[in-house]
Amino acid sequence: MSRRVDPYSLRLFLTVAQEGSIARAAEREHIAPSALSRRIADLEQALGAPLLVRSPRGIKLTDAGEIALSRGTRLESELNALAREVQARSGTLSGTLRVLANPSAIVGYLPERLRAFRDGYPAVDVALQECSTQEVVRGCLDDRADVGIGMRTDVPSGVESWFFCNDPFIVVLPRGHHAARRQAMTLAELAVHPLISIQAGGSLDRTLRAKAAEAGLALDVRVVVNSFDAVCRMVEVGLGIAVLPQGAASAYAGTDKFVRRTLAEDWSQRELRLYALRKTPRLPSADAFVTVMRGQPSQSAMAPTPP
Repeated sequence: MSRRVDPYSLRLFLTVAQEGSIARAAEREHIAPSALSRRIADLEQALGAPLLVRSPRGIKLTDAGEIALSRGTRLESELNALAREVQARSGTLSGTLRVLANPSAIVGYLPERLRAFRDGYPAVDVALQECSTQEVVRGCLDDRADVGIGMRTDVPSGVESWFFCNDPFIVVLPRGHHAARRQAMTLAELAVHPLISIQAGGSLDRTLRAKAAEAGLALDVRVVVNSFDAVCRMVEVGLGIAVLPQGAASAYAGTDKFVRRTLAEDWSQRELRLYALRKTPRLPSADAFVTVMRGQPSQSAMAPTPP
């Protein structure tokens, strides 16, 4: 080989192979598509063989690319394991921390605490990905994530968990809606109004429909969208009312155009928790992250100020 294999270029190639698209891989890795393409070309030159076949429909791996994907995945895993073992032994708070979080955590209570962590530990890069709670727990169990944040759920004995925050379901209405006179609404009272729903078949949608079915209620779902902010826009213009996690409602329906009311149902209470693989030693930055996410001061914040 005329050139050495660059680990960063290898990681970009693996992302392209996973995404099936240079554009999607570039977005995921926060790099310009043209720069990513150059990196792949450099890797192909270093290996002495083309790895991808590009087309308007995406990419396809060559035979050499299939070998590079298989061996490269193992190599990257071994390099990551090496870095983590060294950091765990040395106590160094640097490197990359892999975090998985569910959508309501990401738009609700995570950003401010994440900023506090970054302020306390600027040498740690947080690689944050959004996924469902089930994927959060599975990612921790498979050691694909150092820390996860998701809904409270039963977890295997190999995964530890800690309280993160309460994030109950609440009702969001447009300002001036006649039902806004109530300070709380039951599911039965909610069911007589047109509803805006999020992600048909998603966790929130399934919960509402299941609870309505248990109570013998029929929900009048008028609009289904795929994001919390889209739900709030539909509510804002008067197309219906919605049930959202409190954190998401605070982020997207916190202006005087909306009214937020308690959902008076026992099942509306929700708890978000932190998850991590039970192992010793754990990555020091993961322990520091859990400490900050639990609302405790970081070691940097507790350090005395120099005179």
